Amino acid sequence: MTLSAAAFILVTTVAGAQQATSVPSNGDGADSTRTRKSTSLTAVTVTATRRATDVQAVPTPVSVLDSTVLRERQPNTAADLLRELPGVDVIGTGTNQARPSIRGQRGQRILLLQDGLRLNNARRQQDFGEIPGIVDVATIQRVEVVRGPASVLYGTDAIGGVMNIITKVPSFAKDAPTTAGSIGYRYGSAGELTRGEASFSARAGSFVLLATGAKRDAANYKAPAGRYGNINLADDVALSNAGVNDKNASMYLGWRYKTGTGAFVRAETYDARNAGFGYIDPALLGGDPTKIQITYPTQHFTKWSTGFSTGPINAKVADKVDFTAYRQVNGRDLAQSIFAPFGEPFPLTTGVDIQTRNHTDLTTSGLRAEATKVFARDIIVYGVDYFHDNAVGRDSSQTTVFGFGPPKPKSKNTPSLPTTTLASAGIFMQNDLRLHDRVSLIVGGRWQRVSSKALPTTGIATVPPGDVQSTAVFATNALFKLTSQLNLVASVGRGFRAPNLVERYFNGPTPEGSAYQSATPGLQPERSFNTDLGAKFRSDRVAVEAFVYRNDIRDAVRISATGAKINNLPEYRNVNVGKLRANGWEASGTMLLNHGVTVGANYSHVKSSNLLDRSSPVGDTYSSKVVGTLGWRAASGRIWAEYVVRRNGELKDIAAGSSPVGNVLPAFVVHGIRGGGHLFTLRGVRQDLDIQVNNLTNRLYAEAANAGFFRPEPRRNIVVALRSSF
Repeated sequence: MTLSAAAFILVTTVAGAQQATSVPSNGDGADSTRTRKSTSLTAVTVTATRRATDVQAVPTPVSVLDSTVLRERQPNTAADLLRELPGVDVIGTGTNQARPSIRGQRGQRILLLQDGLRLNNARRQQDFGEIPGIVDVATIQRVEVVRGPASVLYGTDAIGGVMNIITKVPSFAKDAPTTAGSIGYRYGSAGELTRGEASFSARAGSFVLLATGAKRDAANYKAPAGRYGNINLADDVALSNAGVNDKNASMYLGWRYKTGTGAFVRAETYDARNAGFGYIDPALLGGDPTKIQITYPTQHFTKWSTGFSTGPINAKVADKVDFTAYRQVNGRDLAQSIFAPFGEPFPLTTGVDIQTRNHTDLTTSGLRAEATKVFARDIIVYGVDYFHDNAVGRDSSQTTVFGFGPPKPKSKNTPSLPTTTLASAGIFMQNDLRLHDRVSLIVGGRWQRVSSKALPTTGIATVPPGDVQSTAVFATNALFKLTSQLNLVASVGRGFRAPNLVERYFNGPTPEGSAYQSATPGLQPERSFNTDLGAKFRSDRVAVEAFVYRNDIRDAVRISATGAKINNLPEYRNVNVGKLRANGWEASGTMLLNHGVTVGANYSHVKSSNLLDRSSPVGDTYSSKVVGTLGWRAASGRIWAEYVVRRNGELKDIAAGSSPVGNVLPAFVVHGIRGGGHLFTLRGVRQDLDIQVNNLTNRLYAEAANAGFFRPEPRRNIVVALRSSF
């Protein structure tokens, strides 16, 4: 499908999954949508410009999901909302392991933020970023996704895009309720999921308080019988290690003076047990019989943050100043179990069993200070940010050979990663310049210094040397108002990603035991050059946008064989050899019809390639995606309903023999319906019910990123959520 054809379809059938609904522009978390009677096409973003700005006036592609979407769809995590957005995909399966992928980039190339502060974990593997599930969905006010680099404002890791989870803040308005609260219960038939949540907020003079808590239990879910490529399941099959037992708690205390000056302190915690990546018994799939289980037996995350914001100060260098500091501790256990049978003519019970376990505590301290100065025709935002990661871990592994006499396990406790630190300090400035009533530019730049160091560690005789690097990036975004309803936009800029601690300092056998990875402390940062060209149209009833883009990543970090052997294992190192390119187009929009009916669609196409080795596929997301929605909301606002259909196109850009599905991932179509409404209000307590049915046709399928290590999605399932609020 060409870009012009996609745009024509979107304009004539109307476009969609932009989910652009109105949100409070004053930063308050009061749910202004509770009494809304119709959907609005207006959305506000703060992630792209660092101030509340109409999405229509932002010269970058941004998707906004507001509190109504979160409340009605009842996602497991914020990442579950991304499947229906243009240009965005989801990596991982199960209740809490979903992570975002944006325009073909994933893991450490996507920056995950909470209220503008980084959640990324420098101890994660490159392909696995931090899970959005550590932020309780009950605390989220809205989610903003910037498609494309945003390194000028946010520094390292924002090379492919940004996902910003913005949490609720009680309203300081004098007419806001002095107390409010809610209790909710959710049941999902996939994995027999149960979730309870509660929140309470209060306002007294210039102070507000918000407390929330949630607990969730989910078991393994079942995938439906059916055929997907070379896989043919005669019966429903359980996806093991797909559940979780987790809980969240948070407390927010805020103060605001009448001039607008304010301060806050927030404490939050997340505890998860028995989570995993999910797997199906390889005997049911055919091909490689190796059994691989990857689990997180425990994960515990705590975070403290505090901030101060001034009202208008009318100083020569700033009209407003914001300062935030935070400290977070992320401790988790990773366990991997591998059994590789010897195969015929040996019995099935003979083979090599490898058990590895890693515990890591990553402590992050950081701050962000920025100022805003407003002039007659431009608005300047400038500031500094800093974070320091400290990773302390311990490892154990045991290898046992079965089938040749009594098993003789061999154990090792040598750390694969020494105690390490990574520190980053940046200076940035961005100017929103109004050249003309119809023309505006957003021009910005950043300089960042990243240093890493390996510290003396028990069990490691020699630690690798440290490293210090600096990087400068820029971005220029232009918007031209062709008419009062149509804006043309263009952007060009650079992004970067500093290699993380695993890429620099991991030294030892890989978890699956088939190779040896040597440390490479001198890795250079990945650097990208991105261009976007698009258009945004909005009238009272129609909103449409379309973008074409290209993102080139130079010095991409790739794992490469050295040709040598260490302990009889082939040696590999991370090296800066890659030149990756992702290009594609996106189009989306929404139309409001009469009688409360809304229709929409979006189309995405992405092509990723390694320009230095085109025979080595890098595609791990869909090649194309089409989403259509049809919704209705009663004029009273009491009842709503929506139907959604999504088609992911065939994907040929995979390594031959890498997936039991085959060398081509087939296209698939999934359907869903959802709806709900206000039941009644009794003595000031409101009762709401929402219901959704997912995978309506009971289709066997797997998202592209989950098809290599085949992890299918759940069979047809129902989700029911009941809320009481006052």
